[in-house]
Amino acid sequence: QVQLVESGGGLVQAGDSLRLSCAASGRTFSSYAMGWFRQAPGKEREFVAGISENGGLTYYPDSMKGRFTISRDNAKNTVSLQMNSLKPEDTAVYYCAARPKGVSSEPPQYDYWGQGTQVTVSS
Repeated sequence: QVQLVESGGGLVQAGDSLRLSCAASGRTFSSYAMGWFRQAPGKEREFVAGISENGGLTYYPDSMKGRFTISRDNAKNTVSLQMNSLKPEDTAVYYCAARPKGVSSEPPQYDYWGQGTQVTVSS
C-alpha cells in the first residue's frame, strides 16, 4: 500500500516555473515506478512524465520534453516535477501515481494515485 500526497501547485503567470512534489508513505517506495499526469476540465488524464524505480530512466511525451523534468529521492520517499516556461495550456490538476512494474503512460496501469494539486497558468 502506498499513499501519495502532492503539493506545490498554485497560480502562476505564463513563462514562470513551478516545482511539484509528491510525498509517498511506506517503506517500499523504491519498488515503484512513478508517474506524473495531469487532467484539464473536459479532457482525459494525460501522461506528463515518468521515472523508473531507481531513478535511472525518465520518460516524457514529446510535448513535455525540454520544459518538464521529473526526479525522485528514494531516501526521502519523494518524487518531483520541475516545470519551466509554463503556458496557459498547462493549466490542469496534476497527479502523481505509482506502479510496481516500470513506467507506463497509461493511467489504468497505475495502482496508486494522489489527490492532485491544481496548477493554473495565467496569460
